[in-house]
Amino acid sequence: MATARLRRIEGKHNALVKELRQAFARGELTASGECAIEGVRITEEAIRSGLKFRAVFFSESAQGLATRVLPQMGSHVDTLLLPDRLFAGVVPSETPQGVAALVQVKNFGLQDILDSGSAGPLLVIAGVQDPGNLGTILRSAEAFGAQGVLIGEGTVSAYNSKTVRASAGSAFRLMTVRVQTSEALGQIRVRGFRLLATSSHKGESLAMADLASKVAIFIGNEGAGLDKKLLAQMDGLIMIPHSERVESLNAGIAASIILYEAARQR
Repeated sequence: MATARLRRIEGKHNALVKELRQAFARGELTASGECAIEGVRITEEAIRSGLKFRAVFFSESAQGLATRVLPQMGSHVDTLLLPDRLFAGVVPSETPQGVAALVQVKNFGLQDILDSGSAGPLLVIAGVQDPGNLGTILRSAEAFGAQGVLIGEGTVSAYNSKTVRASAGSAFRLMTVRVQTSEALGQIRVRGFRLLATSSHKGESLAMADLASKVAIFIGNEGAGLDKKLLAQMDGLIMIPHSERVESLNAGIAASIILYEAARQR
């Protein structure tokens, strides 16, 4: 019986409980490269994506979920049962589903992405701070065949729990890497990419832009857009035509539209 595997933990000072809490609080990978996740769907997406689980945590009132989740993972995974109050104090959700985990994510470097040979565009995210926006971008990047995603400075982590949830599991499968944008630019150019930035009101109309060739698309901060120094290094600007009554599109929506158009052109 799956619930027989559960090891009951009463105190908040347990090492694994502390590590889970800290990982959620920081919104980054742990020192050993593990991501804190929460929720039934995201946990099952991590299993489907072939990730290695270090530990899985259940709240006492949701221990019945163990019969659904545990048969999908190996017997080596540490399985903990927490009192509801302790579980609620560890996870960030206001309405926790009763299951959380520490999972080892796949590690990629910039060269892995540049060498992948995918026909899709390369995405460079420079300053997107909302985890929901980044999660949407990652989900669309996987859906429309992006080559990979470079996460520049000032951008929320791809492994923030809200980013992971908004990505619907794409964060587990898509090649992403944290970079210093200025340092990555040279390597991107050497590989023959054209550098294109999104703009709300100027530039080439999306329908006219050539996105079927080798392009790197830069998505800037939700409010300020791309840094001026970075913008000056672009080969062109892309504009998505929209009503003048709307100042600009949400970063996640804009990136998704561009990724769809790139896939359509291919």
